[in-house]
Amino acid sequence: MSRSPALLILDVFNTFDFPGGDELATHTKAIVPAIVALRDRFHAHGAPVIYVNDNFSRWQDGFDELVDFVRGSGGAGREVADALAPAPTDLKLVKPRHSALFETALPSLLSFLDVRRLVVTGIATDSCILATVLDAHVRGYESVVPVDTTAAQTEERVERTLTHLRDTCAMKTPRSTSIALP
Repeated sequence: MSRSPALLILDVFNTFDFPGGDELATHTKAIVPAIVALRDRFHAHGAPVIYVNDNFSRWQDGFDELVDFVRGSGGAGREVADALAPAPTDLKLVKPRHSALFETALPSLLSFLDVRRLVVTGIATDSCILATVLDAHVRGYESVVPVDTTAAQTEERVERTLTHLRDTCAMKTPRSTSIALP
């Protein structure tokens, strides 16, 4: 087992152009500083940082084109994209559905990196975070979701989802500053 977990940053590149998007954007902007600080800690320890993002049905776009599309949308999407832009050493994947492990190269990448522990951050807690953590649990990965690094349209949705994951998967939800790195 790898000494370091991998940091997954899910779906932070988003136009927020849908019903409830304004609420999600507001909550997402609030978690950006904690994700940036955690990502910087992973970088400092040489631990893998992996961005996985919905493709918004833009099947011909790669990850960088997707980020450019979100930046071009302006508003909260651009603000979040600018703050969380991947470093050149970060790994980047697009996904077609909710789980970052479903029909993506992520399982192969994690195997190559010899990673079995995941720190999962991003949006939305009650959708893509939930699907990814449940899928990871089924596949035998240990997952942690720092409570201050995930957002949904409401705080109630975040708490309800994290409570469910703690109860059903014995998953931990500490603050991001408590994540131990070798």
